[in-house]
Amino acid sequence: MKFNIKDTFTKELPADPILENFRRPVHACFSYVEPKKTKQPALVHASPELAKELGITENDLKSEAFLKIFSGNSMVANTKPYAMCYGGHQFGNWAGQLGDGRAINLFEMEYNSKHWALQLKGSGETPYSRSADGLAVLRSSIREYLCSEAMFHLNVPTTRALSICETGDRVLRDILYTGHPEYEKGAVVCRVAPSFIRFGSFEILLAREDVETLKLLTNYTIKHYFPHIEMGTKKGYIQFFKEVTNRTLDMLIHWQRVGFVHGVMNTDNMSILGLTIDYGPYGWLEGYDEGWTPNTTDNRDKRYRYGNQANIGLWNLYRLASSLFPLIDEAEPLEAILEGYRTDYKKLYLKMMKSKIGIFSEEAEDVVLINTLEENLQLTETDMTIFYRNLSKIDKNAVITDDFLAPVMDAFYVPEAINGTIKEEWKTWFQAYVSRLQREALSNEDRKSKMNSVNPKYVLRNYMAQLAIEAADKGDYSVVDELYQLLLDPYGEQKESEKWFVKRPEWARNKTGCSMLSCSS
Repeated sequence: MKFNIKDTFTKELPADPILENFRRPVHACFSYVEPKKTKQPALVHASPELAKELGITENDLKSEAFLKIFSGNSMVANTKPYAMCYGGHQFGNWAGQLGDGRAINLFEMEYNSKHWALQLKGSGETPYSRSADGLAVLRSSIREYLCSEAMFHLNVPTTRALSICETGDRVLRDILYTGHPEYEKGAVVCRVAPSFIRFGSFEILLAREDVETLKLLTNYTIKHYFPHIEMGTKKGYIQFFKEVTNRTLDMLIHWQRVGFVHGVMNTDNMSILGLTIDYGPYGWLEGYDEGWTPNTTDNRDKRYRYGNQANIGLWNLYRLASSLFPLIDEAEPLEAILEGYRTDYKKLYLKMMKSKIGIFSEEAEDVVLINTLEENLQLTETDMTIFYRNLSKIDKNAVITDDFLAPVMDAFYVPEAINGTIKEEWKTWFQAYVSRLQREALSNEDRKSKMNSVNPKYVLRNYMAQLAIEAADKGDYSVVDELYQLLLDPYGEQKESEKWFVKRPEWARNKTGCSMLSCSS
């Protein structure tokens, strides 16, 4: 197994001169540090699809060499692993230096003209671990591995995951911060992305008034990931910020489209490439609720709730704009881009929502139709994924009779609640919807095909991940593989997998890991 090593981050940016691995403030872009050796590594699962993108064969995936490298027990020749330094605003407050506290970058490589960075999450302490152990547990690692690949196949911009290995070590964790920690199985995930640079990578340099390194990092990022932008000029820096803003907005629109809630949109969890990064207490909407967050830490303020993700994206971009300001020294162009975000969001969100309900022409009443729909979805507990997927079954020539809700009835958690005023609200909406569809040129079948290409049938509901975790904890990795295979084709019908196209079961409503999760998740 050979890799075309093309390390750029460590060659072109300043390194921490201290080589010892202990917690400390680091005035550099990264620190060299090696992964912790694991006791008895075992491969839980690997992605053949992503492996192929990296030039890794299926035979390689089964090899001892692969297991050793991606469990952290051996290093690829001529590589020097490292952890990145960055800061960040956490829950709206500046947290100072953060950095890769439990992630170690193995190397950068090129294959088929694509550049990739590979890192291990849960591979031990780094100078940025603060009071933590730098390790990860099987539970959170399965969630990250499956979700990374699920999001990719949902066409959501994301980092990827190549493999997950058990370490054979036990890791002490207090899953819900109750003061009763327990030992769990340790694990390591190999995460893959073009780069893991974050908003916080720039913020820490502003906080330290290190404009020289800020300029180096910005030029490096433009050179390697935005090569069409002129490097080293005010015009180029403004364009860079504009493109990061556009990518961030695109990512967030996709989150809203599939009902994904990140749970921890701190600035250190925001990719400069507009990729979904750091899968912790995430979740998909079960009952449609704009106020829902899966994060126990955020349960009171709900800062990172589903309906607020676009606002937080903007707030985070303001922090990035402030970080880039020393290179531009002019607020007006940055402010114009941030103001444009608000306008663009409204346009893009409307376009996305219209695609979800199968409307592609322009009419003034479409905004009201969508606003009313979103209000109706919250009249009683309604599964977002099932509702939108089954909405494609509506016949645009249908007459609205008493059973008009039959195509979407499976989406309601309490079907008997759909009566009286609630039923009338829905009837009024469906009458307006069918009338609107009749003014569309598409046939029922063509509309259904387009709707089903943006409304997934299968998403990684938390209870599904929990079932995989519980089986894996007993040494059974078959559910991990079953869900991995399912999520390769989330928009397909997959008739043999209908058991996963259901509402969250009642037993999962308040079960740990199936509803609320902590940052330890």
